[in-house]
Amino acid sequence: MSTLQRYLESSILTDLKQKMVFLGGPRQVGKTTFAQGLIRNFKDNHPAYLNWDAINQREIIMKGSWPRDQKLIVMDELHKYAKWRGLIKGYFDSLKNTHQFLVTGSARLDHYRKGGDSLLGRYHYYRLHPLSLNELKKNKLKMNLDSLVEFGGFPEPFLNQDLTFLKRWHKQRRERIVYSDIRDLENVKDISNLEILINALPPRIGSPLSRKNLAQDLEVDF
Repeated sequence: MSTLQRYLESSILTDLKQKMVFLGGPRQVGKTTFAQGLIRNFKDNHPAYLNWDAINQREIIMKGSWPRDQKLIVMDELHKYAKWRGLIKGYFDSLKNTHQFLVTGSARLDHYRKGGDSLLGRYHYYRLHPLSLNELKKNKLKMNLDSLVEFGGFPEPFLNQDLTFLKRWHKQRRERIVYSDIRDLENVKDISNLEILINALPPRIGSPLSRKNLAQDLEVDF
């Protein structure tokens, strides 16, 4: 997956010369792998890639103590820090002539960035989408449209090309979205009922949607 050249690469590299870039998109669409690929000679512990979820890297982010010879700094999941906007604003204003900043995150990044205008004019926002047929052709992959329809465009299950893996991947992804992403954004009292709703929707695709039948499946008031 790290060898894939994604469609946003040239545009992001151009914009990084002038402003910060925020990269959002669906969970597991390949944002982290894409960001890591932009760092030359990337290794697992590259000092320019900092993930807020990694406790040992939070202090580096807070103090800005990454090696100053690293021009491109990638901060992953930074929006999970309550005061992230002020932090990245300070770094960009003081280091914009010597450093470039790429901030990546899940769909929550798009939600939180709308909570204030303190970063207005300092960044460009991109949303990374799943693989397209055009991207497959550019990467000279032999998989065709039938493969894309069967396995979807998310890089991990698509490149794996295994139906058992695909089913497990879908199940794990659904659980993470319900019990992590949605719960963090909304105050849902009965989170398990939301998972039932998600499972009930796919079989109804292509037919009239009856909210009454949905209410019966969920055992809730219409």
